[in-house]
Amino acid sequence: MTRVLIALAIVAGLALLLKWRRPAWYWLTFGIAFSVLRIRLRYAAVMDACHLTVPASRWRLALARWSKRPAPQQRVPRLLWIKPTRTGVRLRIKMWPGQDAFEFSAAADRLRHSFAVHQVTSREIKPGVIEITLTGYDVLKHVQMPAKTGRGLLRIPVALVEDGSVHYRDYREVPHSVTVGATQSGKSVFQRTVIKELAAQRVALVGIDCKTIELSPFARRLSALADNPDDAADLLEALVSRMAGIYDVIRREQRISADTPDAEIAANIWDLPEALRPVPIVVTIDEIAELAMSSKRNDPRRDRIITALIRLAQLGRAAGIFLDLYGQRFGSELGDGITMLRAQLTGRTVHRVNDESTAKMAFGDISPHAVFAATQIPNTRRGMAVVGYSTGEWTRIRTPHTSMRQAVSACNRYAHLTPELPELARFRPVVDLAPVEAPAVAEAA
Repeated sequence: MTRVLIALAIVAGLALLLKWRRPAWYWLTFGIAFSVLRIRLRYAAVMDACHLTVPASRWRLALARWSKRPAPQQRVPRLLWIKPTRTGVRLRIKMWPGQDAFEFSAAADRLRHSFAVHQVTSREIKPGVIEITLTGYDVLKHVQMPAKTGRGLLRIPVALVEDGSVHYRDYREVPHSVTVGATQSGKSVFQRTVIKELAAQRVALVGIDCKTIELSPFARRLSALADNPDDAADLLEALVSRMAGIYDVIRREQRISADTPDAEIAANIWDLPEALRPVPIVVTIDEIAELAMSSKRNDPRRDRIITALIRLAQLGRAAGIFLDLYGQRFGSELGDGITMLRAQLTGRTVHRVNDESTAKMAFGDISPHAVFAATQIPNTRRGMAVVGYSTGEWTRIRTPHTSMRQAVSACNRYAHLTPELPELARFRPVVDLAPVEAPAVAEAA
């Protein structure tokens, strides 16, 4: 008996140590079993306490009344299955008539406390069926991306979602995006992660960096780089000219006639034959305020920049030109045309901000709950952000730390994939083939 108690004490101590130091290991060894057992034992009571039950049917009430038996209890939503995952547990639930998915979303915080988990999210699978994801621990505290992720052309993993899944930046689904965040919020790390992942793909990377320090280290992988507003205006207009040329190619290949199959009618670059398909271009603009703000009331250079950006945002997707804009603020105070440009940017990512109005600039037309979540990001969680979708949904993510050295190494490794774009040839950054030896080292030699 003594040995059994000692063994139980050792196991309990080991479990507490893992929960404190290695929550992921604790979840895989002890947490899954405890959570599944807790759900099985408490499910009916929790549904009733969270007001997620419905009254018994009329015929059952009538039968109880005729037989003079006690009234039947509330009906609990049927639990279809429980599926443990690497970071939590998923529940598939069949709702009763009269229930909706919003009731379960509104009760997420109560479900979190009742099942003793870190996070609860829900989504509708199909009419009448929802899936509830219970996250066993804080997966965003120490971000560890899964060993295997689904990569594809213009689809890259960039962050970890609070429910343990992977957040992808899919340019074919969300062609243009804006990323907002205060200084030291992790915005630059997010940018490095995107560039590091794109460097390995056959795409053209174009950078506009008026600070001259954020994108210039990636020069070996950039097909074009502008480091001042004058060059930025010319570069954006060159991209507009390239877009017009691509549309001419698409129009020539359409060959619309009565006997042309629908599948052969080209509407974008992905419908073109492989030999004619132009290389996709991802344009990264660091600190959009440097381009949009101007001390002059009617600045022709600024008008050229904003006009070109709006045209690329409106028409660039079909031509394979995608925009990634970064900045600390992105509101109407930047001048005319900014609101129109922001309306074309489907992807919205907000890191820690200094005021609520900055979050409203990104999420005000999407969800007020996303605005509140963005203002609650603590200073200690660099890289944490809120992603909003045009459907009104939003979620928290956190980017794994990507150092400048890692991003630069990836760009240098895949420098041979950098395509030559004739329209942007004069903006191609000039880089040395080998690092220059320092004078002190040369003298010593």
